[in-house]
Amino acid sequence: MSRYEPVIGLEVHVELGTRTKMFCGCATGFGADPNTQTCPVCLGLPGALPVVNATAVESAIRIGLALNCEIADWCRFARKNYFYPDMPKNFQTSQYDEPIAFEGYLDVEVPPREGLDEEPFVFRVEIERAHMEEDTGKSTHVGGATGRIHGASHSLVDYNRAGIPLIEIVTKPLTGAGERAPEVAKAYVGALRDLLRALDVSDVKMEQGSLRCDANVSLMPTGSERFGTRTETKNVNSLRSVERAVRYEMTRHAAVLDAGATILQETRHWHEDTGITTSGRPKSDADDYRYFPEPDLVPVAPSREDVERLRATLPENPAQRRRRLQEEWGYTDLEMRDVVNAGAAEVIEETVAAGASAAAARKWWMGELARRAKTAGEGGASVELLDLGVSPAHVAELDGLVTSGRLNDSMARQTLEGVLAGEGTPTEVADARGLELVQDDGALQAAVDEVIAANPDVVEKIRGGKVQAVGALIGQVMKTMRGQADAGKARQLILDTLGVEG
Repeated sequence: MSRYEPVIGLEVHVELGTRTKMFCGCATGFGADPNTQTCPVCLGLPGALPVVNATAVESAIRIGLALNCEIADWCRFARKNYFYPDMPKNFQTSQYDEPIAFEGYLDVEVPPREGLDEEPFVFRVEIERAHMEEDTGKSTHVGGATGRIHGASHSLVDYNRAGIPLIEIVTKPLTGAGERAPEVAKAYVGALRDLLRALDVSDVKMEQGSLRCDANVSLMPTGSERFGTRTETKNVNSLRSVERAVRYEMTRHAAVLDAGATILQETRHWHEDTGITTSGRPKSDADDYRYFPEPDLVPVAPSREDVERLRATLPENPAQRRRRLQEEWGYTDLEMRDVVNAGAAEVIEETVAAGASAAAARKWWMGELARRAKTAGEGGASVELLDLGVSPAHVAELDGLVTSGRLNDSMARQTLEGVLAGEGTPTEVADARGLELVQDDGALQAAVDEVIAANPDVVEKIRGGKVQAVGALIGQVMKTMRGQADAGKARQLILDTLGVEG
C-alpha cells in the first residue's frame, strides 16, 4: 500500500421515514407480509400514474441543507433504465443531472486508532449530490448455500419495498486520507447516520436496510493524478463493515496491481462472515442506463421561502451538540466516546433534564442498563433503541432516592431490578420491598459496637495505622443491618469509636 494512494467514493442510500411511498399511497412499514403493501403504481402496471410525496421532497431539502448543499431552484426526475426482477417497471424513477441538492460538505472527526497515541483529526468530505429516487423490491434466492442467485433453485420477489422514498447521498472522490481511508469511510457514514437521526427523516437502521452504503475504491500510484479503475462494494450495512470492506478492497487492489494484472470495473458483494468481497457483475456507466426525463412527473421547483422555512427546522449539528454536552456534563473524552458508542447520549440528556446529576445518569445508563441492552440486543444494541422498561424519569427518581439518603447503592440496584421487572416506579418498588436506610443512629452505633467487640485483631490493625482494614468491619456492620445502613456513616462511626483519624 505504500506505493499507492487510495481514492474512495461513498454512496449512501437513506430510506425516508414517510408513512407512504414516494409516488403512491402504499404504506411503508417494515416487516409486513410479502407483497401486501403494493398498488398499480409501485408495481408499474400500465396506465398507473405517479404523484410525488411532498414530505419526501421536504426531507430531501432538509438533508441537503444539513449537508451544506446548494438547493436547486428547479429539478426533475429521470428514468434510470435497467432490468432486474425486483424492478417492476424495468426502470427506476430517480434523478440524474438535475438533483435536488448538490455541492455540499460534511466535516467528519476521525478518532485515534486504538492503542496508538494519536489525536483525532477532522476530514472534510465533499458532497457531489443528494438526489431523490425510489427503492427497489427485494429478491430472495432459495435453495443455494450462499443466499446468492448462483446455485439457488428458485427466487422470490417481495415488492413491499418497491417505491419507498430514498435519498442517495454521493460524495466526490476522496483523496488524501492515505492508509486512514477505511477509518475516514467509517467515520463519515457514522456522522451521516447521526445527522439523519437528528433530522428525524429516517430510523437509519442499517441492519434493516434503512441506511445502506456502496463503497467505491480505486488505487493510483503515489504521485500520480490519474485515478485507477474502481470497484463498487454494494449494500454494506454496518459501520464496522464499511471500514472492513474498504480496507479489504484496498489491499486486494494492491495485490492485483503488484502482480501486473488489471482491476476489473465491477460491483462486488461483501461477506460479513469471512470479511472478503466477491465479484458481482460488471459495473455499468451512466450511459448504459439511458437516462431521460420522466414524462409522468412535473419538475420540482421549491421557492426560496420554502427553503428558508425548512432551514429554520434544522437541529443542532450532532458533533457540535456532543461537544456542548461534554462540556456541560464534565465528561472526559473517553467517557463521552463511550456514551456516544453506546447510544446513550439522548437518554443521559433526558435523565439530567429530569433532575439527575450527569455523573449519576452516566453511571446508571452505562452500567447495569447498558449491560442489559447489550444482552437483549445480542451484543449490538444501544440503550436508546431498546425498550428496557426504564425511562430517564425513572433513573432521575432513583438518583433522587440515593442523594436524599433513603437508599444506598446496593438498595438502589435492588430497586432498579424491581423497575426492570415491571414492579412500578423506583419509589413504589422501594416501598413494596421495604428498602430504606436505617436512620436510627442508636441502632447503627449498637451494630458498630458489636462488630468491634467481635473483631479485636482487625481493631488492632486499624489502631496500628492500617486504616484501610476498616472495610472489613464496614462489611460486617452492613451484614448485621441487613444492608440497610449508610456505609459512609458506618465507617465514620467505627473510626470515631476507635478514636482513629480517617
